[in-house]
Amino acid sequence: MFYPGLFFDWTQIILIPAIVLAFYAQFRVQGTFNKFSQVPSVSGRTGAQVARELLDRNGLRNIRVEETEGNLTDHYDPQRQVIRLSRQVYGSTSLAAIGVAAHETGHAMQHATGYIPLQIRHNLFPVANIGSSAAIPLFFLGFIFSLPFLLKLGIIFFSFAVLFQIVTLPVEFNASSRALALLGAGNYLTPGEIGGARRVLSAAALTYVAATLMAILQLIRLLVLSRSRND
Repeated sequence: MFYPGLFFDWTQIILIPAIVLAFYAQFRVQGTFNKFSQVPSVSGRTGAQVARELLDRNGLRNIRVEETEGNLTDHYDPQRQVIRLSRQVYGSTSLAAIGVAAHETGHAMQHATGYIPLQIRHNLFPVANIGSSAAIPLFFLGFIFSLPFLLKLGIIFFSFAVLFQIVTLPVEFNASSRALALLGAGNYLTPGEIGGARRVLSAAALTYVAATLMAILQLIRLLVLSRSRND
């Protein structure tokens, strides 16, 4: 989405912190998930069972829980009102699976209660999606042909994509907080097991932090390139 390789020049160094963090976040989330996917919960419930029970307890019986293909492809689809869990989460009784299933349930609860950051994120998505696709080509054309209007337009479009990433952070952190509270209150995990689920969700959250940092630094880079072209 954010084309970190656009233009090979000295401004590439601006992206280095985000690139390093992105690699670390990916390494951490895979390692943490793999570790706690080997630790079964005392309750013996699968991720699908936990999601279903949490939804029912909170009056969200209309939301379905389905299995989906892929690795770490778990998500909540607000349009179709369905939680999709990857195979290693759907049928697993591990701490990692239960934590991820509860996290996606947290998103469903955000949607049901009208959680404002989630509403903002949903409203931003169409313009951010268009912006992220159009921003770089517009900026590229403006840079190559010295057209300040296209440079500015590209930056404006890209700013919506950055804003989308920023708003995503409270949405993800809140979903994890809800998940851990639900798991503890419902005795789905013991106090000792909660720590494992928290580590899995914290590692996953770091990937969103890395994506946001990349977006912000890329925007800064575009601004620097724009100024250098206009000077």
